[in-house]
Amino acid sequence: MKKHNIALTYEPKIEAVLDGRCTQTIRAGRRFEVGDLVSFHGWEGVPYRSKWSFRTPYFELKTVINADFNKKYGMYIAGTWYDWDDPETTGITLLDYIYPLTGGALRDVLFGLNAKQGSHFEAQIIRW
Repeated sequence: MKKHNIALTYEPKIEAVLDGRCTQTIRAGRRFEVGDLVSFHGWEGVPYRSKWSFRTPYFELKTVINADFNKKYGMYIAGTWYDWDDPETTGITLLDYIYPLTGGALRDVLFGLNAKQGSHFEAQIIRW
């Protein structure tokens, strides 16, 4: 079991995480496992250059789903590609508090926040 402190920078999601409505996030890489503990924090000003404005208690990860995201084709989970307009992709968008609730919005947020990853990256959908 590992402990992780994770920054929340997508503004529409912050309040939902803080009040318990949102229990999912998507993170680049493959560093999480079921049973790990995660705590979320925000910034008072510029990310990574200011004090934390809030910090949640630790939550235990209940689900970790490996996924691949491709800017053009969509998401790949458990041997299946889902394009950005697929209902499965929309469901992930809903659980992640991405607005508007479309796969296209999910794509834009993921690739906006993970621009250095290019047009394709590995990630994990984590739920607590």
